[in-house]
Amino acid sequence: MGKRQRRRISWAVVCGVMLFTVGLISLFTGHVASNLEWYSQKLVKHRLWYSKVGGFRHHGPINIWKSEFSNLYYGCSERGPHYTPPVAELLSNGYLLIATSGGLNQQRIGITDAVVVARILNATLVVPEFDHHSFWKDDSDFSNIFDVDWFISFLAKDVVVVKRVPDKYMRSLEKPPYTMRVPRKSEPHYYLHEVLPVLLRRHVVQLTKFDYRLAIDLNKELQRLRCRVNYHAFRFTKPLQDVGDHLVMKMRKMTNRYIAVHLRFEPDMLAFSGCYYGGGDKERYELGEVRKRWSTLGDVNPDGERKQGKCPLTPHEVGLMLSALGFKNDTYIYVASGEIYGAIDYIVCDESDVFVTNNNGNMAKILAGRRRYMGHKRTIRPNAKKLSALFLQREKMSWGSFSSKVKSAQRGFMGDPDEMKPGRGDFHEYPSTCICKTFNYHHHHHHDNNTKQDMLKLNHERESEFEGVISSNTTTTHRDDDADASLEEKEDDDFLAGD
Repeated sequence: MGKRQRRRISWAVVCGVMLFTVGLISLFTGHVASNLEWYSQKLVKHRLWYSKVGGFRHHGPINIWKSEFSNLYYGCSERGPHYTPPVAELLSNGYLLIATSGGLNQQRIGITDAVVVARILNATLVVPEFDHHSFWKDDSDFSNIFDVDWFISFLAKDVVVVKRVPDKYMRSLEKPPYTMRVPRKSEPHYYLHEVLPVLLRRHVVQLTKFDYRLAIDLNKELQRLRCRVNYHAFRFTKPLQDVGDHLVMKMRKMTNRYIAVHLRFEPDMLAFSGCYYGGGDKERYELGEVRKRWSTLGDVNPDGERKQGKCPLTPHEVGLMLSALGFKNDTYIYVASGEIYGAIDYIVCDESDVFVTNNNGNMAKILAGRRRYMGHKRTIRPNAKKLSALFLQREKMSWGSFSSKVKSAQRGFMGDPDEMKPGRGDFHEYPSTCICKTFNYHHHHHHDNNTKQDMLKLNHERESEFEGVISSNTTTTHRDDDADASLEEKEDDDFLAGD
């Protein structure tokens, strides 16, 4: 449970932003500072919000705290009727060891895929080793973070997992286990044709740098196994869970509902993005030095990256977005950022009523997917491409217009069901194979179709009445289209004037 040892970079922008963030939000109160301009603006009433979810059309104010359609879906990862139990340890094709890579959540994804690979190979999986060198400067191991016994027992019907290779096999090896590094996003047939023969010959094989080494698109049973691992088999150790639960309890004592914001507005993320935040030559130099960690990253155009929506939002911009969406200035916020335990952040963010991610990193993906699986709890992902254009035009429009355009920009980025077509997007973020429709879904769909017919009939009757008024009263010749047009239609205007 060691603390991350991150290298500090003392450049003006990051320091200023982090000081701003500390002033903005207290870790234990989360109360937004009320004297900030972007929270002192008068909040306009909710505009009518249009959303199309699973074929439903909803005309009404958006509930920024909860999706109206979340109760029509549930997480499902049950084994199919023809799913076979794993082979016994002594009858398996050998022992599979995994050396993970990256930060805590990147390693979590690697371990999830390792279980699936062990299933594909009919291998016995050895509890993975954590990577303490490439990024995550932490001396914790798997057993310090996750409940190993629960992990092994929960997956007993899928894969045999052991804590170590039996001594008799280790003594029989002439040298350390044979190591292999498979290509990224390898298909199951690659493992069967390239890894399995080696495993059968050597009995013990270690796959190194195991991050994103398995294809995203797999068959239904393997995808559901991914979900069982990620959403059920991983359980934090009791000390970690207790600390996380205590923080959640403190938040709940202060407020009934809270937002968790995963800012990740930190040097490594900013350097990786290639974006520029106005810190001058000092910022360019220091972020450039950090960027050299990734030899595969080339030169980029910061302005071009921002226009493409690839730049993390600043804390100020995140606040503007939340305020424009309708969150009030008495909203409590937990900030997951900085020198804080990653596992604790995960717990508090997972329990939040609304989770806001400022990047598409591994923690954000895993939490977004988990929150969909666990009932589609609100998960807001900034539509940075459209928002960046809006922020540039902020001073040229009224707050009401800005708020309306932010709401329009965020359609499809609020964590509602069916925001992404099944099979598209990153599976860890959109686990569509593991999302099922409830019985109420079909009832609601039938009711929604009837409602549409009723609305069409009512509109037709109103138009007939209106035509009658015009024909009987020649002085009534003008119709106030702006007043009569739905706000939904107004929000479909050009995103920015002139675009």
